[in-house]
Amino acid sequence: MAEKKLMLGNEAVARGLYEAGCRVVSSYPGTPSTEITEYAAEYDEIYAEWAPNEKVAAEVAIGAAIGGVRSFCGMKHVGLNVAADPLFTAAYTGVNAGFVLAVADDPGMHSSQNEQDSRHYAIAAKVPMLEPSDSAECRDFIAEAFELSEKFDTPVLFRLTTRVAHSRSLVTLGNRVEKEPIPYVKNAPKYVMVPANARNRHVAVEERMDALREFAETTSLNRIERGGRLGIIASGITYEYAKEALGDKASYLKLGLVNPLPVKKIKAFAKTVDRLVVLEELDDVIETHGLKHGILVEGKSLFTLLGEYSASMIASVLLGTKAEPAVSPQALPPVPVRPPVLCPGCPHRGIFHLFNKLKLRVSGDIGCYALGAAAPLAATDTIICMGASISALHGMNLAGGDEWAANSVGVIGDSTFMHSGITSLCDIVYNKGISTVVILDNRITGMTGHQQNPVTGYTLKNEPTVEASIEGICAALGIKRVTVVDPFDLKGTERVLKEELSVKEPSVIIARRPCALLKSVKMKAPVKIKTDICKNCGLCKKIGCPAIRQGERTVEIDTTLCGGCGLCLKVCHRSAIVEEQEG
Repeated sequence: MAEKKLMLGNEAVARGLYEAGCRVVSSYPGTPSTEITEYAAEYDEIYAEWAPNEKVAAEVAIGAAIGGVRSFCGMKHVGLNVAADPLFTAAYTGVNAGFVLAVADDPGMHSSQNEQDSRHYAIAAKVPMLEPSDSAECRDFIAEAFELSEKFDTPVLFRLTTRVAHSRSLVTLGNRVEKEPIPYVKNAPKYVMVPANARNRHVAVEERMDALREFAETTSLNRIERGGRLGIIASGITYEYAKEALGDKASYLKLGLVNPLPVKKIKAFAKTVDRLVVLEELDDVIETHGLKHGILVEGKSLFTLLGEYSASMIASVLLGTKAEPAVSPQALPPVPVRPPVLCPGCPHRGIFHLFNKLKLRVSGDIGCYALGAAAPLAATDTIICMGASISALHGMNLAGGDEWAANSVGVIGDSTFMHSGITSLCDIVYNKGISTVVILDNRITGMTGHQQNPVTGYTLKNEPTVEASIEGICAALGIKRVTVVDPFDLKGTERVLKEELSVKEPSVIIARRPCALLKSVKMKAPVKIKTDICKNCGLCKKIGCPAIRQGERTVEIDTTLCGGCGLCLKVCHRSAIVEEQEG
């Protein structure tokens, strides 16, 4: 009897990669997609790596597919912005062996800076897109995606959303099916995308899309489930919500292939119901497709363009009822607000404290140090996208002149610097900028859950490798002023900040100390408050450490949280906070 296992959606995707004979995985971590590649790395039959960014990851996987083996890369929705260049061209070249690119959207913005709908990329790039609804389909659809990729000689996008990626459901496990490498045959007109060749390949792309439209009408990926006279068209997690909310009160057209969408199948389904409603989170892609083809559908006139849907929302709108909670809300204790915060002992905290103290303008970036924007640190002025801290700072300094540059810094993490900060820093040097950049090197990719990157000295599988030198990279770019500081040394770091801001040339400060949550980091004993000295002035609370809380008369230290970093000792003017051994 086949083994069954409760799996995360992301874990099931990795299982699907293993069973489908995938051999190469190259990705960049990004919530909610990260675990796919981490689980894939557990299979010895799969070569798995973290690439410096999503563009590189896609190019590695495309190269492997052209070379003849099934390949995969994974990323979050904003990562697809970075990888769009190779994706659009790979749609023209085709793939040889199968190539699947998973993109995880984040409705509700649980860990993202926007609510981007990646179905638009499938439409624009003219490639098929599959969307699973649960973990079983995550596993099953991967095999379908590889078959589709090879049958139609195309990259295949595989869309997940946070709820599918991070929910568990039952998966039936299968065996790995080894796929022999497909021989590579030199074919410049197909793979060399100069204009003369690309024009002919565009013809092939349009012919392929015509064939895929016919396929969409008959594939079992799109199925009809008969029930009531209310018709529901849904894909992904909204299908699960609809089934929970409506049950057999509705009939369903469940779409697994979300690009290209069928026309005849939707029209035939519409004739069998009295009312047709599209349930789709974020944009009105399916609804617009239906209206374009003269199908009377409802969608965004009933449901929002913002955030996530739920079973209770669907029941309320379509049935005029609300699903009763399992427990009365009145019976539940009130839940306190718990905003995200830098961890106790985080080496970034002191840097943002100094930014705040010196009243600097801070061009921020993507990473756990984005939390430096939150009160009480509240140091960050802008966060745009990966690597933009450096290039946006250059632009701000061009707008504001020397006075602005003398009071502004860009801040970026080690992984983000390798992702897309290097080219931004190159722009400053090449164009004679005078910006000061602070690189927070905590020796890991922190916010996505401790993934290795090129500066850590270890691969995805924790094998020792060459450790990229941030100092060496900066020097190679032409930065003459590179200083390494310990962010726990507030006085020394403040002195270096003031010094570098005063010079009219580009400079880099590397604040280097490992993440407090790394297993290699040894915590010190918690600090303590001398209640007879503390005047409750509140200076220590301004660093935003969750281990510091307000007591009845003085501040208190939560010893279950405190890692003994000592930062609060250095901001207390009365020496009211001491190390344990000082008594």
